[in-house]
Amino acid sequence: MQSTGTRLSCRRVPLPKAIRSRTPTSVRDHPSFRAFALGVGLIPPRSMHTQPEAVLLRQLAHEAGCVVEIGVYEGSSAVVFCEAMSPQAVLHLIDPFSDEAGWALRPGSRATAGATRLAVGRRCRHGGPKLRWHIARSQEVGRTWAGPPVDLVFIDGDHSPDGCREDWDVWHPHVKAGGRVAFHDARLDLPGGTGGPGPTSVVNDLFRAGDPPAGWGILHEVDTMVVVRRGLET
Repeated sequence: MQSTGTRLSCRRVPLPKAIRSRTPTSVRDHPSFRAFALGVGLIPPRSMHTQPEAVLLRQLAHEAGCVVEIGVYEGSSAVVFCEAMSPQAVLHLIDPFSDEAGWALRPGSRATAGATRLAVGRRCRHGGPKLRWHIARSQEVGRTWAGPPVDLVFIDGDHSPDGCREDWDVWHPHVKAGGRVAFHDARLDLPGGTGGPGPTSVVNDLFRAGDPPAGWGILHEVDTMVVVRRGLET
């Protein structure tokens, strides 16, 4: 077994932000460069959420025993969960890491499974939750889910209307009473919000037009994020 001192001596220190910002965009955003730099620890995961959203994710995950994140990319949200969850908890990370980013990312943007696993593992190994990786489509994982009831599902994968709606349809039955589902990029054209048309349309159809799904209701909204809760009586 390695000593704590040995582990600390092997940690990579990211390049200073001032140096990273001077890197030409064509290089900084190149998938192969980012995969190498992320994997060896020269750059941190690219943040895909706002600071208020990070605060909310930490609050939601703090006492959760089982969290499912759909759409990992470079792992910035996974790191937030690792900072909040206990060593007894389990964090399931689901992403196919395919070349087809769909509606979620800019054309040409993608992450690499190996680099993301290294980056998240490096940040989460000291006191974080147990990590379970699923390199697959989230809908396929949900249909064959044999894990425990879920405390929190974070939907941030396929941003198309059909893909986001399918994530909801497949995963919300696995959420325990009192559990939450958080939709990212789901507040386009709403006061104080932004997001994408796909997740926004799904949340609007489910929770803002007519009757919401039985036992479910909106709990929190901040920036692009909408969190819904399953009632205790369902």
